[in-house]
Amino acid sequence: MPGFRVTERSVATNTLANLQVNLQKNQDLQNQLSSGKQLTKASDSPGGAVIAMQTRSDMATLNQYSRNGDDGMGWLNQADTALSSASTQLNRARELVLTGMSSGTAGDAQAREAIAQEMDNLRGSMLDLANTTYLDRPIFGGTAAGSIAYDENGVYKGDTGRVNRTIGANATVRVDTDAASVFGAEPGNVFKMLGRIADDLRNNPSALKADLDDVDTAQKRVQTGLSGVGSRYNQVSQMQQAADNRVLDLRTQLSNVEDIDLPKTITELSLQSTAYQAALAATAKVVQPSLVDFLR
Repeated sequence: MPGFRVTERSVATNTLANLQVNLQKNQDLQNQLSSGKQLTKASDSPGGAVIAMQTRSDMATLNQYSRNGDDGMGWLNQADTALSSASTQLNRARELVLTGMSSGTAGDAQAREAIAQEMDNLRGSMLDLANTTYLDRPIFGGTAAGSIAYDENGVYKGDTGRVNRTIGANATVRVDTDAASVFGAEPGNVFKMLGRIADDLRNNPSALKADLDDVDTAQKRVQTGLSGVGSRYNQVSQMQQAADNRVLDLRTQLSNVEDIDLPKTITELSLQSTAYQAALAATAKVVQPSLVDFLR
């Protein structure tokens, strides 16, 4: 059986190759420890890289849902504040109508004029509330490009478009509020009604009883609108919380795929360093002076 000739060159080459392998393992572990990541490129773990990319994509989508939720709650918060104030204004309008009904004699014309002036002020306040904006967009104006929903005469300048926000894979919520549903449709909206009541206080006190019924009807519309805003706010808030919770779960999954186990990596690096030092010591003994060195 023929033997194989082992030369000094082959011994040195194999030894250096093995040292390089040990050194590369050392470097890989040091890189993992310094970066805190066990997955830095797709070749480190093709399967893990696919999972990491999909997880990051899901997190980006959920974070966008959460941002949409923040924006939607901003719209709905403004609507809630405006409609709460509008309800308070209508309560005051009802009180003024009742006061005007009790001042029905001709001698109380001056008192009714004072009430009528306050009613005019209430109408102006209601117009300001109806023109409430969020990020320079009227929350009761639909998708109109203008900066107001109603002009000073109480004429609607918005449109019937809907401002929606997607807050989940299959969840879209309207975040603006339909103006006609809370302030009434033209020509009998709340602004025209308040203006008419002011005129009745001055000139036709006998019509105030019918006006009182109209105020009650307007108040019910606002209360219904307020209830709807609260319901939509709760929906957006719950969906946003669900998205945020899911992001936390995905972060944990991503960490399991990408991040190192710190104690384990430190232990492996220590063992690998010891192995490398042992390999250097063995190499120093194997690569001894050759015959050529003695012939010099």
